[in-house]
Amino acid sequence: MPALWWSVLGALAGFIESQPGMCKRMQVAVQFTGQLQRWTRQHAQREQHEAEPVQANESVTEAVHRRSLASGPRDTQFHRRRGSMVKLAVRSCVLPSSANWTSIREAMQIETKLPKVGTTIFTVMSQLAATHDAVNLGQGFPDFDGPQELRDGLTAAMSAGRNQYAPMSGWPALRQQIALKTKALYGRAVDADTEVTVTSGATEALFAAIAAVVRTGDEVIVLDPCYDSYEPAIELNGGVAVHVPLDGSDFSVDWQRVRDALTPRTRMIVVNTPHNPCGSVFSAADLDELAALTRDTGIFVLSDEVYEHIVFDGALHQSVLRHNELAARSFVVSSFGKTFHCTGWKIGYCVAPQALSAEFRKVHQYLTFCTFTPAQIALAEVLERLPQHYLELPAFYQARREFFRGLMEGSRFRLLPVGGAYFQVADYSAISEKDDLAFCEWMVTTAGVAAIPLSSFYETPPSGQRLVRFCFAKSDDVLRAGAERLRVL
Repeated sequence: MPALWWSVLGALAGFIESQPGMCKRMQVAVQFTGQLQRWTRQHAQREQHEAEPVQANESVTEAVHRRSLASGPRDTQFHRRRGSMVKLAVRSCVLPSSANWTSIREAMQIETKLPKVGTTIFTVMSQLAATHDAVNLGQGFPDFDGPQELRDGLTAAMSAGRNQYAPMSGWPALRQQIALKTKALYGRAVDADTEVTVTSGATEALFAAIAAVVRTGDEVIVLDPCYDSYEPAIELNGGVAVHVPLDGSDFSVDWQRVRDALTPRTRMIVVNTPHNPCGSVFSAADLDELAALTRDTGIFVLSDEVYEHIVFDGALHQSVLRHNELAARSFVVSSFGKTFHCTGWKIGYCVAPQALSAEFRKVHQYLTFCTFTPAQIALAEVLERLPQHYLELPAFYQARREFFRGLMEGSRFRLLPVGGAYFQVADYSAISEKDDLAFCEWMVTTAGVAAIPLSSFYETPPSGQRLVRFCFAKSDDVLRAGAERLRVL
């Protein structure tokens, strides 16, 4: 029997003998295996002086076994005895008793690393909508396609054989187009080779940025309500999420409350503009406040800007990339899925200084390594040829906003202001005193419309808050059907 097998059996024997709950027959099997090993070694020593020399890289025991196979019935008594012992050992290794299975199951119980996490509210409400044939204004994705040129470019790239791994940091032409767009829109010159990384969706980029710098015990400030992936990413990397609520009247940032939440353990602040779920947007003054409270600290900023091209009423998107001081300490994350109505492609990116990008890429390469090559090629071509698509996106979605708000006139919902993104928050307190989750469930079954309860974006929702989120990134027919049902409530 090869030496490797003896090593495996020895390790198994040691494990079994160390487990008091293992059945006696398994321990007996270990004893038989030990005896078999001793007999084999004794037999090998006897034959060593009689047989041909041991071959190179061959143990004595292996040589004996090889010669026994070649010579047929020589010393059949030994080989029969060895075979019997092996069979007996195997037969003895029966499954544990039911009592021992119970102890094994108890020992294998996994203590979850994410005790707060269950099925996301988006999945729950979408399934409920499907069950009741409801109009789904809950989950945040468009029900229309992006530019035809983008889809044609994807098909062409696949047909041309561009179906293998892209470079880890992203397709070079796409990174270059991202750098050019960043310069044109925000005045920030970034190096496409060292400061731009393409990811498999913005959610991966958010996770990689957190994993790159957050250590065990570090605190990360998040502003509630916030996107539901932030806290799990923080906790999985050993950090602690510190929740600071936005102003309940307009969902602006109370910077004094953020300042009060800072401690020596604060490692990162996560901001989101335009905001999901509330539609609030940063001003230039917000950037100055953020820069002031992080100045002379080692605090990093993670800026979630996936709705960067969906800002309304002539306002400019206030990216942290516009601010020299903030840009030097920030990971800025965006999403082509949001910009080009192709959320299922899962293509995002991160812009960060070279030192931060280097750490970011260390994580990214072991999460996904790279993302869908044909889509990257198609996006690079469309960014170059059709910049008007993202430049005209604010007007496109502002029209969606106004259309939906017009349809909702006459309802008992109070619609809150929307400065950006494609969500409408609505107060339903004139309709019901139910909490928002119960109200959303009732609305699906009664009115046939799905929405998202705002409490799902909070650690601790404000007492008495009666708010839900609708998505207006839908076709005219879907918005009409939804609003018609909502107006009768």
